[in-house]
Amino acid sequence: MLYMRLVEPHWFKIKRQELASEKWRCKKALKILHLSDFHAMGPMPYSDIEKAIWRGLMEKPDIIMLTGDFITWKLIDPEKYAPLLSLLPAAAPTFACLGNHDGGAWAGSSHGYPTHEKVETLLKSSGICTLVNESVDLNLHGQKVRIIGLGDFWNRESQPEKVLKKDASLEGVFQIVLAHNPDSKELLEDFKWDLMLCGHSHGGQLYVPLLGRPFAPIKDHAFASGLIKWEGRWINVTNGVGNLHGLRLNCRPQINVIELSSKEATQSKSERMPKIGN
Repeated sequence: MLYMRLVEPHWFKIKRQELASEKWRCKKALKILHLSDFHAMGPMPYSDIEKAIWRGLMEKPDIIMLTGDFITWKLIDPEKYAPLLSLLPAAAPTFACLGNHDGGAWAGSSHGYPTHEKVETLLKSSGICTLVNESVDLNLHGQKVRIIGLGDFWNRESQPEKVLKKDASLEGVFQIVLAHNPDSKELLEDFKWDLMLCGHSHGGQLYVPLLGRPFAPIKDHAFASGLIKWEGRWINVTNGVGNLHGLRLNCRPQINVIELSSKEATQSKSERMPKIGN
């Protein structure tokens, strides 16, 4: 029990993953830092959030994605929180969607804020671009990328039809969706996008051999953690930085780094690697 409370919740894991796409034509890979579920404060002190941020920035990302639950129920000491968050956009363009704990109908009925005004104000003061059923186009390494942020699934604010419209000009453009809850995929099957970044599950917090992740608060436990292919697209679900109730077991908090590269570059890299066996 002491390990579950005193060790693992504070033992961050850097999880590096590579993803190849025909839509990414640049020879230089795009390095994405994906962080989620800070859950300040409660069992998650600002010192741990600061440690996670610095560990992530050491990876020298090109772009930073945050997928919600910046607070648990209430915003405590925003004058301490904002300077920590501002470290992120000072290093690279930073975009965020909101989570179920950040305010809204579900949060308001569960001891939280009925709107996400306070969290949006916090993020804005930190220089972070918050996307709620909105999108933004970027030029990264000379290539266009579209970032789409959805409203939260549990707060019933997701409106993909508003922001994921058919657009001939987007053919060949890599599209990244930020959605706090991986169950959001239920709403996205009929739309075009390439990579969705999610949090919410905390990886289940407790991973039990033979039982898996029984406490993951999602419908589809196959999407509780990891980079998973779905309907010809990819969904990355991070274990997150913070937690609820201060416990983790076999499910360390994560700092996720995804390198998006061209298929040609990936193939060339593979050919240069030493072959094992025949």
